[in-house]
Amino acid sequence: MFLLGALCAPALGACGDTGRQQQGARPGTEATLLLDFAPGAVHAGIYTAVARGYDDAEGISLRVRRPPASTGAVELLRSGRVDFAVMDIHDLGLARERGRDVVGVMALVQRPLAAVLAAPGIRTPRALEGRRVGVTGLPSDRAVLRTVVRGGGGRPGRVRETTIGFGAVPALLGGRVAAATGFWNVEGVALARSGRGFREFRVDDYGAPSYPELVLVVTRETLDERRDEVVAAVAALARGYAFTQLDPDSSVSDLLAAERGLDRAELVAQLDAVSPAFTAGARTFGELDRTRLRAWEAWDRSVGILSERLDVDAAFDRSLVG
Repeated sequence: MFLLGALCAPALGACGDTGRQQQGARPGTEATLLLDFAPGAVHAGIYTAVARGYDDAEGISLRVRRPPASTGAVELLRSGRVDFAVMDIHDLGLARERGRDVVGVMALVQRPLAAVLAAPGIRTPRALEGRRVGVTGLPSDRAVLRTVVRGGGGRPGRVRETTIGFGAVPALLGGRVAAATGFWNVEGVALARSGRGFREFRVDDYGAPSYPELVLVVTRETLDERRDEVVAAVAALARGYAFTQLDPDSSVSDLLAAERGLDRAELVAQLDAVSPAFTAGARTFGELDRTRLRAWEAWDRSVGILSERLDVDAAFDRSLVG
């Protein structure tokens, strides 16, 4: 798990420098990186890369931006208003299905973060038959819920789905639903900290393959015409996440310094939960494994997220990490 960090430990400089020396001169430019959601522990390595100057050392000054409510990441990338975006892998697949030539260049995690979060009395996914389960309304929600229920021996058609947006935690705490889809590294952590015994059924424990939930994405044009910037950003983030794995408390401090109002204890708990996923089963942080990507693509089609076959070799450039 900590191989990358161990190799970079003395000054956290060797890993990024190696990649940069192999792929070209430092670009010396600024770029904007859009998050997929509100800042959380899964983004800690990004904030550390900026706070500790790993981006500048690689020749690219990154400005981190929260996602706006009105405009999606793909539109912002294509318009040039942002240069890089962290995206859910399902959203990347759907964007390519709509003809948007966006490309994943780095994985932030190596396993799904999606789960069905359930009230303490729900001991197995099968027990959700006949009960109300909250979903956000995202295309992947139904697939996650149905996979978990089916994988737990239940019949998905007997579950009473209700749209609750992103209110899984209050809905569960208030007893309005028996379960809800959410992310085990965020909502799951919040529910665990309540001390009331909520359960989580992770989708890859119930039939989904292990795939990189969050990926760093650029447009094809950026990858082709500004490849040195992409290489620099990937190297900087690899260094940032190496530091996060070596010194999580300091990385949380980097995040708190940049994003006021976040709760340290919550972030520490989130990072403790998600950190194994940064490199789970991978040779190095950021790896985009073709076997995992093909398994993800096949699963997305089988559960109805994607409606047609996706060329994973076109959708991902796996050469920047490795």
